[in-house]
Amino acid sequence: MSVRLAASLTLGLVAVAALGAAATYAWAVRNQSVATLDWIDSRFARPVATLPPVRRSYGDDPQQIVAVYRPAGVANPPLVIFIHGGGWQNGSPADYGFVARAFAQGGYATALVGYRLGDAGRFPAMLEDSAAAVRWLLDHASELGVSTETLLLSGHSAGAYNAVMLALDRQWLGREGVPDDIVKGVAALAGPYDFYPWDSDYSRAAFGGWSDPRQTQPIAFARGDAPPLLLVTGDADETVRPRNSQVLAARQAELGARAEIRVLPGFSHAGTLTHLARPFDRDRREIDAVMTFFDSIALNPASAAVQAAVS
Repeated sequence: MSVRLAASLTLGLVAVAALGAAATYAWAVRNQSVATLDWIDSRFARPVATLPPVRRSYGDDPQQIVAVYRPAGVANPPLVIFIHGGGWQNGSPADYGFVARAFAQGGYATALVGYRLGDAGRFPAMLEDSAAAVRWLLDHASELGVSTETLLLSGHSAGAYNAVMLALDRQWLGREGVPDDIVKGVAALAGPYDFYPWDSDYSRAAFGGWSDPRQTQPIAFARGDAPPLLLVTGDADETVRPRNSQVLAARQAELGARAEIRVLPGFSHAGTLTHLARPFDRDRREIDAVMTFFDSIALNPASAAVQAAVS
């Protein structure tokens, strides 16, 4: 790379950083280029490198894919399954490598999960696919070099919905023959959990034709014996209002489950994703909360049951 090109690239990255996380993400979504955010992140070195991802299909649809990232130098790392957002209409695991690189800093492998979108992905297809991906990853964990002993779920926006529904409504993983206690915790970022009557064109498109709307709502499946939840939201989120996380956390706590909530001042809907990427992760509030939550489970597998019992 020439000195001039390197200087131009550096100036470009500085300019992007100056836009701020929300503006950058908004631009990326508007231009159907979350991949741009991933590219920016990849230009910045991290202390822990990630091995090249392993990409596989778990079904016949082109969107039924997983991309598995492992931290270099870590044998058999615990696995986080991350499900992307996009209003159940768009998105791809290929664009979210920055999430895997962020989680790798804590020693976690990450499987980025895709699922059918648009008309093909209407409820309950997005949950059927997410559960099928979990089943596939469990079956192939050994060859992928990851541990599912303390399996963790995560996701952003629509993906957070998918992850939380898998944890709360037993039927989806149950249909795939996945043991009820396999999911040890869920870190859900800016997800919708109590949004009926439908609150957006996205939710109407994905759920509007279902005969019993209550069956689509995570809040309806709150239970005291659920896996621990970390619900992260921003007080400036106008896309998925913080109320979604607040009411679910309150209901889970009322039932005796472990449910933590982090309402981050100044974070928009976009911010709860972009602050996982460099250079925006200089604000450590979100990533530190997620890593602390993961570690509380993965470093002490018995903690979930103990903490639920004493809640």
